[in-house]
Amino acid sequence: MARWSDTAAAARFIERRRNWVLVTIALGVLLNPLNSSMISVAVARFQEVFHLNFAQVSWLISTYYLASAIAQPVMGKVADSIGRKRVFIAGLILVVVTSVTAPFAPSFTWLIVFRLIQSIGSGAIYPAGMAIVRQWVSARQAQALAFLAVFSSGAAAFGPSIGGFLMHLGDWPALFTANIPIIVAAFAMAVTLLPPDRFDNTRSKSNSTDGAGDRGPRLIEQLDVPGIALFAGLVVLLLVFLLSIGPHTLWWTLPGGLAVLAGFIWWELRARRPFIDLRMFGRNPGFTWVEIQFVTVNVIFYCIFFGIPDYLQESLHFDAQVTGLLMLCIAGSSVVIAPLTGRWVDRAGSRPPLVLAGLCLTVGPLLFLTLQPTSPMAWMAVVFFILGLSNGLNNIGLQTALFAVTPAQIMGTASGLFMTARYMGTILSTVVLGLVFHSVIGTPELHRLGIILAAMGLVVIFMSLRLPLGRPRPASGTSGKL
Repeated sequence: MARWSDTAAAARFIERRRNWVLVTIALGVLLNPLNSSMISVAVARFQEVFHLNFAQVSWLISTYYLASAIAQPVMGKVADSIGRKRVFIAGLILVVVTSVTAPFAPSFTWLIVFRLIQSIGSGAIYPAGMAIVRQWVSARQAQALAFLAVFSSGAAAFGPSIGGFLMHLGDWPALFTANIPIIVAAFAMAVTLLPPDRFDNTRSKSNSTDGAGDRGPRLIEQLDVPGIALFAGLVVLLLVFLLSIGPHTLWWTLPGGLAVLAGFIWWELRARRPFIDLRMFGRNPGFTWVEIQFVTVNVIFYCIFFGIPDYLQESLHFDAQVTGLLMLCIAGSSVVIAPLTGRWVDRAGSRPPLVLAGLCLTVGPLLFLTLQPTSPMAWMAVVFFILGLSNGLNNIGLQTALFAVTPAQIMGTASGLFMTARYMGTILSTVVLGLVFHSVIGTPELHRLGIILAAMGLVVIFMSLRLPLGRPRPASGTSGKL
């Protein structure tokens, strides 16, 4: 069709339909946080249906995070190699297939298999979608990211509430079938609105050919399969070690992980087409600092997101409904601040919002020292609201900073690594909580946690001050190197 006559025409078509393109990507991006959060309300039901204990059922949640941590950078690399639209649509197909088949799983093992496939599919959508935004949405980019953050943060925040409603309507199978209308809409819009991959000029010219039939290089020639396998093994061993820290620590996973890490570094430095070009961390310290900062802020945030409900219920004996309402102060303020942050970043760059986020992550935990069993819930809501602001500020600010330091050619891979950093922060937060709350969850322990998190918040402020002051310029798309 005429609208796709050349790259410039495709860009003009997308700009005219900017909002619909963003809605298309948002519908895909929300699938991963939605399916990772709403499943939490069904743990007791799965125990009853499949006659399992809590530890066994928890694999349904932990394996989803583990698979996502591995799949996102891998599928980002695939998207960079064979085309972002192609991978985005393939991810939607994988999720819809598992959404149809999972309700008929003959055993819990099969249900885990379907969830793993669902994780790979939803893990493909995010890096492909972010790479499309990086390539084609150039004006008001931070506002575009804020729009997507409202969908993804909202899906994560309200996922448990949505899951409870679906459980009431159709039991646990409804948690899967509810994805179908979202995917159908996203698929139809992606086919018609996203530019064909032959206009994806983020790949090097040597790896592409002209013509409508261009399918890019053969995937097997582009992917570093040994590197991917070593990376997957490294993530598995590291996460198993971190999750096992305690009275029964699996110490063998530590030397095993170090050995795999050494093998991964050795291979990637010699591979002709490395899965992760490790030299890029030295060539572009800005990229390295963005990744480190994202891990740090997620350690703090998830210590709050996981630790506060435990404190409210175990120490203050609040019921689930009151706890949920107080936690909405964190989730709600994050969703509300996101659009405002997008406008701020477009005007002033990432640095000012991220410094403010660091202040929230320092002041908020210090306010834990004011909390007592007799503290009014209104004051708790104020403290939690301040903490929630940091999440909205960090999500937009750091994603925009990533866009600024990452060439468009490798945006898929970089976005996947960005999300892996989030999962690493999530896992590390459980280690911190385990050390602080290892024997009892009480007010003194909450105060101790606040001091630890406030110290980390000061580190976040320092890292934010390293960012350039002013409105960031998009990274050049002429080089595939960081």
